[in-house]
Amino acid sequence: MRQSQLFTKTRKQAPKDEVAKNAQLLIRAGFIHKEMAGAYSYLPLGLRVLNNIVQIIREEMDAIGGQEMILTALQSPNNWKKSDRWRDDAIDVWFKTELKGGGELGLATTHEEPLTALMSEYVQSYKDLPKYVYQFQTKFRNELRAKSGIMRTREFVMKDLYSFSRNEEEFRTFYEEVAKAYMKVFARIGLGDKTFRTFASGGSFSKFSDEFQTICDAGEDTIHLHRGKGIAVNKEIYTDEILADLSLKKNELEEVKAIEVGNIFPLGTRFSEVLGLTFKDESGNAQPVVMGSYGLGPGRLMGTIVEVLSDEKGIVWPKEVAPFSAHLISISSGNSDVVAEADRLYELLREHGIETLYDDRDVRAGEKFADADLIGVPSRVVVSEKTMSEGGVEVSNRSNGGTAIVPDSEIVERLRN
Repeated sequence: MRQSQLFTKTRKQAPKDEVAKNAQLLIRAGFIHKEMAGAYSYLPLGLRVLNNIVQIIREEMDAIGGQEMILTALQSPNNWKKSDRWRDDAIDVWFKTELKGGGELGLATTHEEPLTALMSEYVQSYKDLPKYVYQFQTKFRNELRAKSGIMRTREFVMKDLYSFSRNEEEFRTFYEEVAKAYMKVFARIGLGDKTFRTFASGGSFSKFSDEFQTICDAGEDTIHLHRGKGIAVNKEIYTDEILADLSLKKNELEEVKAIEVGNIFPLGTRFSEVLGLTFKDESGNAQPVVMGSYGLGPGRLMGTIVEVLSDEKGIVWPKEVAPFSAHLISISSGNSDVVAEADRLYELLREHGIETLYDDRDVRAGEKFADADLIGVPSRVVVSEKTMSEGGVEVSNRSNGGTAIVPDSEIVERLRN
């Protein structure tokens, strides 16, 4: 992409009503546009990042046997009434609407009920299980107060995976596989060393559920962390009894702020029993399916990366999620030879599959460098009279600031590695 052709532009200031750092930087850098409180549009740069995060999640879900699908966002009350969750005091963030022909619909906040009902048409025997299905789909939650930028919104994409197992043992085996897959996701997007499995309330389903919390001062949650064991306890269940259950001692834990970046829940047979999802076991007896649900929000992950990894100059994207691999900057000062060399290099990188944002704009060098810092592409490649006289290009690393003159013959390999 030539930067002169991007319809988005960087901004010196974020909207005055935007207080979250992730939204401030993403708006200023041209990744997102704020439509209203709790609703953001993903612009070309932002969508590239979001899609990269989605693809990482998809690969890890497929690796543990997940099958991708998309369910409808429009929800009939029928299945939700069976589980007693159509009531606003059961789910207090419903968006509901009246049909012109009469009747009511909801905009999905989650999909346990409709998917359980759907699976009842495809599961009859123990031979049909286990099954693991997931989707990336827009969810709607009528939050009383949208806040924290793209980390808590009223409209957002969610990866929600659901497991259907024959018994508790089979469910627990997969549950742990998901936990490991989540940690692989966090490692690949640059948050692995700051994210911890955190014990939280299981609500009406079980004693515990699991959250995945990334340490950050901007986080809404407080957790008590045992770094040695790599686990934490949410403040909401921080009691002596819970600590004893987990063999943890208070003097070994530190209290930190964190952002919840994922969760996994045992559901037991609550939904399968009320929605008729059963299977015949080896003896021919009907048994309810044991279920679990597993959530990750790509947008929330994107916002968390910005909160945790940005610096005073702007965003610092990890390589696997960055909108481009390289940011090519031409500092020509009217020199046509420099322009020609930058154009040649841009085509070379394209030919070798290195996705490149090429700043070919006719603006001052200082503005180009400031925009590059703000946008946060991992590798910066500078072509100028100086670099040409030295027989190469200047390559710098956005995260650590390291800089080197690299010969033309080595530039492709350098950027790949």
